[in-house]
Amino acid sequence: MNYWLVKSDPETYSWADFTRERRTFWDGVRNFQARNNLKAMQEGDLVLFYHSNTHPGVVGIAKVVRTAYQDPTTTDPNWVAVDLEWYSELPQLVSLAAIKAEPRLANIGLIKQSRLSVMPITVAEFDLIVAMGNPS
Repeated sequence: MNYWLVKSDPETYSWADFTRERRTFWDGVRNFQARNNLKAMQEGDLVLFYHSNTHPGVVGIAKVVRTAYQDPTTTDPNWVAVDLEWYSELPQLVSLAAIKAEPRLANIGLIKQSRLSVMPITVAEFDLIVAMGNPS
């Protein structure tokens, strides 16, 4: 299993939208590195859902339920989409500030390549962020 982080502007597509719909296709990616990351996703991979811009942070977890296929928003064969299904909500937002403050997350793509919208993360990064969002 692989682990990923996807970013969405909540004014465009929010966690609340995803929670209501329970399944969506992740489209509109127009960066080759992010596209390659979409192509690398496999069914069952877990994905952190990150709100960008307004109150940036990780809000929940999705699961890949369909691998890469032609992005339905364009006829350009260079671009793909994947289907994501709602998996779980984090009880507490894991803010970008909290991620930046955590030394064990110093090398996460979210900080190193902050403009990339789809990125791989390690299992350790995934587990740590999930733990940060589930305070005891």
